[in-house]
Amino acid sequence: MEWIYLSPHFDDVAFSCGGLVWEQVESGDKVSIWTICAGEPPPGPISLYAQSLHKRWETSREAVTVRRAEDWLSNRRLGATSRNFSIPDAIYRRYPVGGTPMYTSDPELFSELRLDEIHLVETLTNELIHALPQVCELVCPLALGGHVDHRLVRTAAEKLGKRMWYYADFPYSVNPEQDLDESDREMVHKLFPVSETGLRVWEESVAAHLSQISTFWSNTDQMRDAIRAYWEPVKGIRLWQFT
Repeated sequence: MEWIYLSPHFDDVAFSCGGLVWEQVESGDKVSIWTICAGEPPPGPISLYAQSLHKRWETSREAVTVRRAEDWLSNRRLGATSRNFSIPDAIYRRYPVGGTPMYTSDPELFSELRLDEIHLVETLTNELIHALPQVCELVCPLALGGHVDHRLVRTAAEKLGKRMWYYADFPYSVNPEQDLDESDREMVHKLFPVSETGLRVWEESVAAHLSQISTFWSNTDQMRDAIRAYWEPVKGIRLWQFT
């Protein structure tokens, strides 16, 4: 079986599904993680907001290069292959007229996709149509938490008209069944077991995204505790599908 996970950013699938990806690879399945917002920032200055994130990440302007290298290590630990698309992260995108940054704060980043970016949905959908194999299990983020790039990926994937799986966006959501939108409550979930070994590999795959740990946790020990607490009640990872 071939599984393809759509990851809005370099870290999202590792954070949300790392243990499951490893278990699937171990069982003999082919697993690939496709990072959508993996493009380089456009030429020119970046916003003060993006600069503040670079400072927290300790990456300077080489953030994409650093994150790409972290992703390579993370995927290697999981045993997954990868593919990167060319859309830049929302923090780098600009209005076509005037060139001012579109998303310059946390509230703006966790909002609806701007009207000026609706074309990105069609562009991404077309790219996926040409890139996806005829037969595969496609896994898409639920976009819990409302990050604009997660919304972009889900909207584009749903325009494919394919039956697919959805994963909860951890750690934006730690109680996904409570956080589902009303329309998503019609979905049913399937629990995929993750072993203690899978849990440890999951933690290591997240640790590889070193620049992003500070976004959610104070240190890697706190990260490991959070992942174990998320895993513990069900000893696995749930994926959702519409009936």
